[in-house]
Amino acid sequence: MNYRKSVPVPPVTLDDVRGAQKMLTGVARVTAMEGSRHLTQLVGAPVHLKCENLQRTGSFKLRGAYVRIAGLLPEERAAGVVAASAGNHAQGVALASALLGVRATVFMPKGAPLPKISATREYGAEVRLHGQVVDETLAAAQEYAAQTGAVFIHPFDHPDVIAGQGTVGLEILEQCPEARTVLVGVGGGGLAAGIAVAMKTLRPDVRIVGVQAAGAAAYPPSLAAGRPVAVENPVTMADGIRVGRPGEVPFAIVDELVDEVRTVSEDELSTALLLCLERAKLVVEPAGASPVAALLSEPGAFEGPVVAVLSGGNVDPVLMQRVLRHGMAAQGRYLAVRLRLTDRPGALAKMLGVLSVVDANVLDVSHVRTDPRLGLTEAEVELHLETKGPAHCVEVGDALRAAGYLVIA
Repeated sequence: MNYRKSVPVPPVTLDDVRGAQKMLTGVARVTAMEGSRHLTQLVGAPVHLKCENLQRTGSFKLRGAYVRIAGLLPEERAAGVVAASAGNHAQGVALASALLGVRATVFMPKGAPLPKISATREYGAEVRLHGQVVDETLAAAQEYAAQTGAVFIHPFDHPDVIAGQGTVGLEILEQCPEARTVLVGVGGGGLAAGIAVAMKTLRPDVRIVGVQAAGAAAYPPSLAAGRPVAVENPVTMADGIRVGRPGEVPFAIVDELVDEVRTVSEDELSTALLLCLERAKLVVEPAGASPVAALLSEPGAFEGPVVAVLSGGNVDPVLMQRVLRHGMAAQGRYLAVRLRLTDRPGALAKMLGVLSVVDANVLDVSHVRTDPRLGLTEAEVELHLETKGPAHCVEVGDALRAAGYLVIA
């Protein structure tokens, strides 16, 4: 390992993970491992989905949060805890604190999904909104800790948290002992680090692949530099892995034990989320769908059996609507088109009749008659259509042109 730390980093061992597993008995669920016939056919080897989206609070975060808070001294518990999160860690800390009788304050970005904010409050935590990204929120929470004496519960940069997340790896080995490749989404790196410690210690031959959103991928440059490197203004729909800088502790583990870190695009994330919903009947947030996105982007790159960790399912319904439409567009199942027609009675109905013949479902119609670009007898129509795939999109465009319409886009 080429990364040299300025201060000693406490190691995380298999014994730590096993201890965390005992501590979590009766607290965290042993989540299901579901097979995916569609992905299995695509990859050419068995693919299994580790459903942490079905965990209590909707993500794996409860595991690490509970282990960290349960390990506090009595006087530390009395001072309360504080955390920062886009939502999943927030809910994990809130529930863990409630179960352990500890007062919790949680800082969340101003743009955090409303369902995650509401759920965190319902678990009993005080929620404070601050900053636009997790890194700004982290700074605010750490300042609060310094001022009040509350114990800061980091979402990924602590050995106890990593040990808790590593229990996912132990469950994978129990449920799919023949696994050859494990794909896991990476933000700060706590989940990937924990899984790597558990699995690589027991099965060094298993390949661990981390997956980051391309717009928030701090690990590739960090691994190249041999130290955590921050990326400016991380942007991705996958708020659960939108982290600008790896944690010191997980970075050291990922650098040593994780075999590869890949990136996926926003189109690939939305397509993966749509696939999870349609084919696996699972509600998964974009961060949780990132391993599936990696499988879709290069299915032949992974030796099977493959396990994809669906890390969370806490998705804002508004975002879900946008992502599903984006995913449909990426699959060629959603088409936006503008065209010109003569502005006379019945013209719009005639044009819609052409679409009916080619079996295109009209979702939305915008009809513009007054625009400097239009001639005196012209109108412009923008259509949003549901189609059956790329070939059907071409068929729709050809049918409109054949009917004499000027298709602009």
